Amino acid sequence: MVTIIDTTALQEAPANGAEARPRHPEKAHRPDNPVQRKPAWIRVKAPTSPVYRETMDVVRSNKLVTVCEEAGCPNIGGCWSKKHASFMILGDTCTRACAFCNVRTGMPGPVDGEEPIRVAEAVATMGLNHVVITSVDRDDLDDGGAGHFAAVIRAIRERSPSTTVEVLTPDFLRKDGALEIVVEARPDVFNHNLETVPSKYLTVRPGARYFHSIRLLQRVKEIDPTMFTKSGIMVGLGEERNEVLQLMDDLRSADVDFLTVGQYLQPTKKHHPVMGFVTPEEFKAYEKIAYAKGFLKVSASPLTRSSHHAGEDFEDLKRARAAKMTR
Repeated sequence: MVTIIDTTALQEAPANGAEARPRHPEKAHRPDNPVQRKPAWIRVKAPTSPVYRETMDVVRSNKLVTVCEEAGCPNIGGCWSKKHASFMILGDTCTRACAFCNVRTGMPGPVDGEEPIRVAEAVATMGLNHVVITSVDRDDLDDGGAGHFAAVIRAIRERSPSTTVEVLTPDFLRKDGALEIVVEARPDVFNHNLETVPSKYLTVRPGARYFHSIRLLQRVKEIDPTMFTKSGIMVGLGEERNEVLQLMDDLRSADVDFLTVGQYLQPTKKHHPVMGFVTPEEFKAYEKIAYAKGFLKVSASPLTRSSHHAGEDFEDLKRARAAKMTR
């Protein structure tokens, strides 16, 4: 039997026994949007593996934050049971309040200078072949946190030279030179998610700018044409099919290699409502079209998330590029 779990429950209770604090006091003024019942095809297993607990212990002992927990990812049970985790640096509080996101909003604390060492130690302890490093938005910092990203990449390289590194960055809006700092640290994959189609930015991602994000991904390729680039979106936010297809074209115009498409799942009643559940057949159609448009790798399914199966996907990317070059 497969159990549908509420992933928000996994993150509300602190592991150290401290009193739980409200996750989204800043959303108290928002109207309630009833959380819809999920369809039969969206199912995840409750985490029961002892390896899941081992992964949690490594995260806790190194005082780290994971996007798996903070964003309420439905795949946390499967990933942590395989010792896969995506580390979220620069704290657990974001300077933006996107309507889809389950990460806390507010004024972040100071940057922890010891965090790169702790992340690198956790990567080594878990024996990761591939690691994903992401962060909250840090609009309060002059470089948006870019220097910290670079420090984490360098620390992982020093501690685990064979581990490949994927970064999932903010947009570094109005932070001149920030992108270059991250690219110069040479991650293996540079990921920046568009999240949704441009017509939905005002209500879904109001602090961001669609074409700035496209330009950021294009700029990565201009600096280092060999670096893999990646972006992802959620569907079910009220977008039209033709808007998704146009977004694919925009990403290909920026020479993006890898596209992920997943179903938006509403974290709480204070978040943007689900406007529709996309069927597995529709996801398959999106995948087929995206490959036809020239992406080297496409992952499209109801439970696809940006960091899900990232290690295996990176190997697929390398194979796809090699095959393309031999044609």
